[in-house]
Amino acid sequence: MPKSFVEVDIVADASLLEALTGILTQLGFEGFWEDGSALKAYMSAERWSPSLVDEIRSVANLVARSSSSKAPTISVKTIAEQNWNEEWEKTIRPIQVTARIIITPTWHTVTPAPGQIVLTIDPKMSFGTGYHETTRLVLRMMDHSIRPGTTLLDVGTGTGVLAIAGVKLGASSAVAVDIDEWSYENALENVRLNGVQDRVRVIHGDLSAAPGSLFDMIVANIQRSIIEPILREMSSRLAPNGLLILSGLLEADEELMLQALGSRHFVVRERLFENEWLALAVTAG
Repeated sequence: MPKSFVEVDIVADASLLEALTGILTQLGFEGFWEDGSALKAYMSAERWSPSLVDEIRSVANLVARSSSSKAPTISVKTIAEQNWNEEWEKTIRPIQVTARIIITPTWHTVTPAPGQIVLTIDPKMSFGTGYHETTRLVLRMMDHSIRPGTTLLDVGTGTGVLAIAGVKLGASSAVAVDIDEWSYENALENVRLNGVQDRVRVIHGDLSAAPGSLFDMIVANIQRSIIEPILREMSSRLAPNGLLILSGLLEADEELMLQALGSRHFVVRERLFENEWLALAVTAG
């Protein structure tokens, strides 16, 4: 039986769309695309609650009032799996994230220049296409941090894009975990598409499901509310001198995130921002 999704369509001033995307991410929405002055946000029907409509309307109106914009209009509908994929195919194009990292879906052909790597990602409902700032921020950090032989753990892998990028950038192996079955299956598909199944292991589960070994790099592109409770465990899985890259963070999260990291004796090595989004690279102090 095809899986269904809820599509929330918000028509608002274009200047509000980025802020609304950030808020909806925190509410658990997993996919977004913009259609003119409309923001379409997606969540699996299994996770949807009708009470979210009032919460979305409240925060959307608050964002509009803070910028003196007119109140957004909101509509909700349920769509089938095949319709979701059709919408993605209309909007997703190849994107160059760094000088050497290009992400493309299977329905576009990319010829890389010497030294470039191509990540072939068909996103379906999973988060991590390269079109979202948080994914790009992690990839930029990974691009100059991965060393030959690095072992990588990707927590909340989504499409698998970060784990796949890791081995293509030189990591010897990557483990990718995700509690969402849909993301797990999508990550498996993308790992096969990129021919890296011998170096990327995808696991359906949380951080505790990963093998007991230590990792040279751990990446987690998930919300602050999920990152904070697992900081201790991620610290215990990090090899000496290992690097932890955290994203999925709003700029407004920075102070609370730094407090949580400080309490675990992490030292911030790098900050990157794009629009209202933040990524941090830290090491154990």
